[in-house]
Amino acid sequence: MLDPRLIRERAELVEEALKARGAQVPLEHFAQTSEGRRRVLRELEELKARRNRLSEQVAAARRDRQDPSALIEGSRELGRRISELEATARALEGELAEAALRFPNIPHPSVPRGTAADDNVEVRRWGTPRAFAFPPRPHWEVGEVLGILDFERAAKIAKSRFAVLWGPGARLERALAQFMLDLHTKAHGYREVWVPHLVNPTAMTGAGQLPRFEEELFRTVEPEHGRPLYLIPTAEVPLTTLHSGEVLPAETLPRRYTAHTPCYRREAGSYGADTRGMIRQHQFDKVELVKLTTPETSYGELEAMVRDAEAVLQRLDLPYRVVLLCTGDLGFASAKTYDLEVWLPAQGRYREISSCSNCEAFQARRADLRYRSPRGKAEHLHTLNGSGLAVGRTLIAVLENYQQADGSVEIPEALRPYLDGLDRLTPP
Repeated sequence: MLDPRLIRERAELVEEALKARGAQVPLEHFAQTSEGRRRVLRELEELKARRNRLSEQVAAARRDRQDPSALIEGSRELGRRISELEATARALEGELAEAALRFPNIPHPSVPRGTAADDNVEVRRWGTPRAFAFPPRPHWEVGEVLGILDFERAAKIAKSRFAVLWGPGARLERALAQFMLDLHTKAHGYREVWVPHLVNPTAMTGAGQLPRFEEELFRTVEPEHGRPLYLIPTAEVPLTTLHSGEVLPAETLPRRYTAHTPCYRREAGSYGADTRGMIRQHQFDKVELVKLTTPETSYGELEAMVRDAEAVLQRLDLPYRVVLLCTGDLGFASAKTYDLEVWLPAQGRYREISSCSNCEAFQARRADLRYRSPRGKAEHLHTLNGSGLAVGRTLIAVLENYQQADGSVEIPEALRPYLDGLDRLTPP
């Protein structure tokens, strides 16, 4: 979340920054509530000081063998008023905390102004889209020819927007994930972590998923305790909140973590979008990258994270472009985001396959993530996250970019060691 002091003391700056995002936030209400809380706290201080003086007068009266009854009654009356004000202060603090959770992050000054994806800025391209001698099929048709993709049976056992991968398709998905993990751990220095797929509301709130994205999440409830647990929409949630409540030594930063997990999303706001194929699913696999670092190094680490994600596409020889998101297209927790978009020949356009974001201290404040600075002070660190990559979308890109006229699909050379040397998927 944003620094509440920043919201109070530099409201105009915050308002301007959030307007650039197109965000509707209750700044005026927050300011009024904050001022109300300050008035209550000032009155509390005055009343507590008066009660302390009365306590001294009671003690003096008793020493002088005088009747302190009136003083004691006055002190009790002050105590009752203090209790009322303390309850009011707690209620106002809760109201402010709830409001602060709904403020999105402030964009970094280098983020271009804009209202939607059309205003994003292309940074660079890599690779040349293949010229096909035949009309390239979309991945769902390629998968059907190969007998590896099954949406009907997935819908039968679950619902729409799920998929079953058969035989070589399942094996290719597994190979892609293992390839990505090996690349990030061996070449890029990330530490692999196996994390829970169910997390509590505190972790979801710390990572910025709650309360903003409640309708996008799958939730379960423990019947014996009534406690909710959420299926993770991304491994960013458990990886980012692993060290909640801890103060990490500065010399251990940056910490670079990676995890391969399923991701579960209701896609409540995407009705009618990408209804065919595997582009937008309720369940998909992803290799996630997360960094915890100091404010001084976080933007250098963001550029390095983007290069790490790019390396996956380069090793697979998949054409892509890097896009810098504008203010209106930024994610809720992000201060700056680069998207990697892979070329899909059947669609004739680039589609997102990774987002790499610097959230600065936004998540760290929510999750209480701190480090011991050289000055010896515990300060909020910066968090970064990125897809390295979305496995299902990478499988889509391989099927479409490597398809052949006879219905077969060539296996990228980088994946062949993970498939016992298999160089081609062929129709049954």
